[in-house]
Amino acid sequence: MKIAIFHNYMDNIGGAEKSTLIMARELDADIYTTNINKETIGKLGFSTKNIHSIGRVPINAPYRQQVTQLRFRHSRLPKKYDYYIISGDWALSASVRHKPNIWYIYSPPRELWDLYERTRKETVPFHARYIFDIWVMYNRHLIRSYIKHVSLFMPISRNVRERINTFLSIDGEVNYPPTDTSRYLFKKNGDFWLSVNRLIDHKRVDIQLRAFERLPHEKLVIVGSYEESVHFQRYAHYINSIKPKNVTILHWVNDKELLDLYASCRGFITTSLDEDFGLTPIEAMASGKLVIAPNEGGYKETINSGVTGVLIKDINAEKLAGEIKKISSNVHAYKDECIKQAKKFDTASFVEKIKKAQHNLKK
Repeated sequence: MKIAIFHNYMDNIGGAEKSTLIMARELDADIYTTNINKETIGKLGFSTKNIHSIGRVPINAPYRQQVTQLRFRHSRLPKKYDYYIISGDWALSASVRHKPNIWYIYSPPRELWDLYERTRKETVPFHARYIFDIWVMYNRHLIRSYIKHVSLFMPISRNVRERINTFLSIDGEVNYPPTDTSRYLFKKNGDFWLSVNRLIDHKRVDIQLRAFERLPHEKLVIVGSYEESVHFQRYAHYINSIKPKNVTILHWVNDKELLDLYASCRGFITTSLDEDFGLTPIEAMASGKLVIAPNEGGYKETINSGVTGVLIKDINAEKLAGEIKKISSNVHAYKDECIKQAKKFDTASFVEKIKKAQHNLKK
């Protein structure tokens, strides 16, 4: 059974991209995408021989999204593939010409639906908001037309399943993203906290920085990648401008360095707004580290509050700092339960569900 996977971009590697790379490796599939950063992918321990570009796309929105949709809409792959996985949102247009297919849904494009108001208010200049509204309506129409060509829907979490029910009136069986939990090791509870996330506004990294302003005797290391587009650069500049002295921001680390950071940190912190699923907390727990996160989104599905970490309702800098103070002296007590919890999200479970779905497509 020969499989092709469509993914928007592979030039900035976050959780969705790592999941796609694991998916391709486990299913012996080819990846078709637009922009590719082969050097970064190689440093993460993945082969790039099976990754192909259907053409480059611009860096900045909205041109990036529109050209991406056009690339996938007009792509025609060789007829050697038995079925297709659409792994991402702006690649959905590939469903029109490539069937049978599975849409593995990280989320419907958030700027079109659940983060529409936030994006309009905080990212789009006032004079461009009318044009943004037209762009949103047009792309909502396109997404709704493309889903008619999808054979099977597979959301990555119950949180995303709820979104697709609400915004697109579709449903599907949840299949959590794959994590190679056996790769993550516990070394020690060190003298620093860790955060791993893209530097973009809805990750709310500024909450972490404001919290550590209140905790001068604690240290935070943020691994924060960002794209070259204007709004990524703007937020990254803002984050660097408010960074206190006890916070270190690393914009890139290789796979070995990241594994060591997980293995040696005191605990893990994440603050993303209504996170789709949240791959990094699984990686942290697989390393025996507790997670402090907002009590919202996918975190409610993966973090057992009081057992593998703490979920904070209506998170802000003051509340985050308070929880860090309370838990800092007892972080070692969470190790065994964290490792046990992470194993529930191992790659093997993901592959089993994908292969079951593949069998259903053949019927």
